[in-house]
Amino acid sequence: QVQLVESGGGLVQPGGSLRLSCAASGTFFRIYSMNWYRQAPGKQREFVAAFPFSGSANYADSVKDRFTISRDNAKNTVYLQMNSLKPEDTAVYYCNVVVDAVGSGRTRNYWGQGTQVTVSS
Repeated sequence: QVQLVESGGGLVQPGGSLRLSCAASGTFFRIYSMNWYRQAPGKQREFVAAFPFSGSANYADSVKDRFTISRDNAKNTVYLQMNSLKPEDTAVYYCNVVVDAVGSGRTRNYWGQGTQVTVSS
């Protein structure tokens, strides 16, 4: 019912910046939260940032001083501005959306396809 299209990944030097975007489309009643996770090779997926539509943004400690999550509610799109990037930020970044599909009050999670972010000299 929901598809997420991610873009903005790529190769960047340490200290550089990237902006990721994720647009949700399909049939759903309401979006409760749009979030970002990442997964490095050989590691488990970890939380990066979240932006509940009814609340304020929150971040993992590892990125909160450098990353900013924002949203465009009218376009059902979430962004992740990543500044002062480090090699440790290298990972596949996944967009996640939590929705009420049919107005039932029950939520479902959907995931984007992932976009590669590589921070290297």
